Amino acid sequence: MPDGPLPLVVVADPIDAAAVELLRSGPCRVIDATAGAEALDAALPGAWGLIVRSRTKVNGTLLAKAPHLQFVARAGVGVDNVDLPAVTARGVRVANAPTAATVAVAELTVTFLLLLARGLYPRIVDTKSGGWKRGENGGELRGKTVGFVGYGRIARETASRLAPFGVTTVAHDPFVTKTADGTPLLPLDDLLARCDFVSLHAALTPENRHLIDAARIGRMKRGAFLINVARGPLVDEAALLAALDAGHLAGAALDVFEVEPPAGSNLVGHPKVVATPHLGASTHEGQGLAGRQVVEETLRALRGEPLQALVNPDAARGKP
Repeated sequence: MPDGPLPLVVVADPIDAAAVELLRSGPCRVIDATAGAEALDAALPGAWGLIVRSRTKVNGTLLAKAPHLQFVARAGVGVDNVDLPAVTARGVRVANAPTAATVAVAELTVTFLLLLARGLYPRIVDTKSGGWKRGENGGELRGKTVGFVGYGRIARETASRLAPFGVTTVAHDPFVTKTADGTPLLPLDDLLARCDFVSLHAALTPENRHLIDAARIGRMKRGAFLINVARGPLVDEAALLAALDAGHLAGAALDVFEVEPPAGSNLVGHPKVVATPHLGASTHEGQGLAGRQVVEETLRALRGEPLQALVNPDAARGKP
C-alpha cells in the first residue's frame, strides 16, 4: 500500500453494524454516508471504495463525482443498480455477496407456495376483519409440480426444502446443462405448460425483460400460480393482471415489481395476489451475512488479495 492517507471507503447504504466495525478495523478510513444524497455527494470525491445495497445507483453521474473510485461492493446478489459497462470501462471492480440471501429468499419462496396452495392470504385478511369463512378449502403442495425459471443457488435451495412436501421439481436455465440434484431441465415453454407453480429466480438482463409476457402466461396451465422473488421487470404486469382477472391464473405472489414502490399498481391490492415489499433478503441473518461478506471482500481488495466474488473480471485491477 502506498505512503500517504489510508484509502477512503464510503458506506453509502445501511449495512449490518458489526460489519461496519469490522471494516473500521481494516487498512482504510471509513465514512458513513447513509444519511442521504448530500452526505454521499460530500464523501464521493475522495472515495477509493463504495459499499451499497439497492438505494444507491452506481452510474455515470455517480462516477463523475468519484474520480478516485476503484472498488464497489454490493451487499446483495443482484447488481442491476450498478452500471457494469460504465464502471468496468473506468477500471472499477465490483463485488457482491452471492450467498448471503440464499436461505432467506428460499424460505420466502416456500412461504409463498404454501400461502398460494392453501389460499390462505384472503382467509387471513377476512378473519382479521371479523369474518369466519371455513368452506373455501385450498389445496396441498403434495403431488404438485413446481417449475423454477433460473436454477441458481436460491432455486436449488428452494427445491431441496420442497422435497419433504412431495412435490416434483423441474427447471429452465439456459446457462445450466446439468443439475447436481437431478432436477430435470426443460425448455421454458414446456415448463410453463407442465407446472402448477412457476417460480422466477432469473437475473434481469436486457434480453429477458418481460420474459413472462402475455404469450408465455397463456402457455401456463389454467389455474396455475406465478411467484416472482427475482426482479419485477421479468414479468409483464399488465399481462399478469389480465390473466388473473380472466381466471386463467389462480393467483400470484410477488416480492418484486416493475416500479418500486409500486404506487398505484392494481396488482398490489388484487384479491388473488400476495404482495410483499421486496423483502426476500431482509432477514437479520441474511443482512448480517451480506454485510460481512462485502466487508471481507473490501478488505481483500484493500490488501491486494484475490477477490472471491468479483462480478466484472474485465475491470482493470485497481490497487489501494
